[in-house]
Amino acid sequence: MYSTWRKELIPDVLNLLLGVGLFILGFSGVRTPSWNAWGSGIAIAALALAALTAFAEWEEWIALAVGVWVTLSPWLMQFSNSAAATPVHVIAGTVVALIAAIRIWYTHSGHPQVSDSLR
Repeated sequence: MYSTWRKELIPDVLNLLLGVGLFILGFSGVRTPSWNAWGSGIAIAALALAALTAFAEWEEWIALAVGVWVTLSPWLMQFSNSAAATPVHVIAGTVVALIAAIRIWYTHSGHPQVSDSLR
């Protein structure tokens, strides 16, 4: 039981670290990437904390949307020429989106969730 619960925490802890990391990097000196990193980092970390508290599918859908936003934001917000901010946004956003997509897929493919294994 403990190992299953522990495995379920890994994606949320990873997202929490990505959100905090994005926030901390912040890219001070360049306004648009900074605000995007701070706002996106807060959103990712808040969703990860909510998921750590209690899994809900809506959190994963929002995390997927935020991950896609972070991945595409260098081009949508026109800071893709930033050699520092663009790769960080693309990597962090892609990882967050992939984690969310996999968790959504697991939810709908009939794999047991943490709450099911604790009953």
